[in-house]
Amino acid sequence: MTHLISFRTADGGEAVVEIAEDEPGVVAVSRTGDAIAQASASLESGLDRIRTVAETTLDRLIALPRQPDEVSIEFGVRFNAKAGAVIAHTEGEGHLKVAMVWRRGTS
Repeated sequence: MTHLISFRTADGGEAVVEIAEDEPGVVAVSRTGDAIAQASASLESGLDRIRTVAETTLDRLIALPRQPDEVSIEFGVRFNAKAGAVIAHTEGEGHLKVAMVWRRGTS
């Protein structure tokens, strides 16, 4: 079963996200008319955490002594009622996929 969570946005709007029932921070709504619960974190604050992970990862990879010609970072984002956005896990662990390409004769 899933629940709907509303995240407030910096411009005063809202983003409604469907999350799993077993997601941390999900609380059953007591009134039958309330179909959407309110998240405790803003959408931006959650995504700022994800942005920090992406920036830090990229900064560290492009600082290699032999810089790659291409860097690709891939990760899933999952929404959480308390934390906002978190990096999704696979098989019980955090998931971050990195690909780097070096071309012959370019370094």
